[in-house]
Amino acid sequence: MTIPTTAPIRIQRLSHMRYQHADLPKARQFLEDFGMHVVYSENDGKSLYFAGQGPDAFVYVATAGETSAFLGGTFLVETKADLERASDLIPGATKLLPASPAGGFLVTFQDPDGLPCNLVWGLPEREVGTQTSPDAVNYPVQKPRKGEFRRFKQEPCPVFKLGHFGLLVSSFQKTFDFYTRYFNLKATDILTAPDGTKVAGFMHIDREEEWVDHHTFFFSINRRVGPHHCSFEVRDSDVQAIGHDWLKAKGYTPSWGVGRHILGSQIFDYWYMPDNFMVEHYSDGDLVNNTFETNYLPAGDESLAIWGPAVPKGFMDAIPDESQRGTA
Repeated sequence: MTIPTTAPIRIQRLSHMRYQHADLPKARQFLEDFGMHVVYSENDGKSLYFAGQGPDAFVYVATAGETSAFLGGTFLVETKADLERASDLIPGATKLLPASPAGGFLVTFQDPDGLPCNLVWGLPEREVGTQTSPDAVNYPVQKPRKGEFRRFKQEPCPVFKLGHFGLLVSSFQKTFDFYTRYFNLKATDILTAPDGTKVAGFMHIDREEEWVDHHTFFFSINRRVGPHHCSFEVRDSDVQAIGHDWLKAKGYTPSWGVGRHILGSQIFDYWYMPDNFMVEHYSDGDLVNNTFETNYLPAGDESLAIWGPAVPKGFMDAIPDESQRGTA
């Protein structure tokens, strides 16, 4: 059956992020300390593909370049036909390109602010490791863990998957209209200014009855246009806290955390890479499906977290507060 040209391009989930780094060895060391590992290398080591513990072939692509640059988040589409339609329908989109040493095809395009975004199809899936299975937790009344001790190691926090990424944009409506016109994205939460102006959107992938992450993509209007952060799911808050201490001991720059978000409910921990791209570990996020209607809430720091440190200076602009460098 031919899909009407007015039907949205069907996204299945997020696949990976793509960045260019002026100092690739330094970026590689950070990403390994952040909990990823290299699975593919090409162009004489100038392009590195990092995987987590989840099913995706890789979750981050780092490419060497003269300057550091954001090259976009990458959505996995359902079918090759979706990818071909995207190439034909989205203004300025590329033709199908080779996606990686693992195979697959890639299409790149730019949003209304000229920010890059990507679609991929045909990547192989990895076997999910048994180390991602949950441990039993003893609560005050229910105590299923009897005679079993929990012992941890000081090590990087293993990344499972890419959960979401966010952009700073010039116009809420242009960005919202673009992504909802071409893709099966739906707003879970929209934040508004005191005058009712829409200023930020938390978008989930509309998979009908299927339960999906509270948001896979978000955007917020800002005087600065560019990436805000990308976020990777981890197993639980214990490995997340151990990973926080690991990054702190390595001397990396913290952004914000550890704390608990309100929208999405995730336990969060934000860090800056050596070239100041913001990345996040998160655990225990909310799920939604098509039974949930879009919520409208007032924007403000008080809507960002229920506990944790105060929102740091520069966080919403994705600009490091130099007073935090080397602290956590």
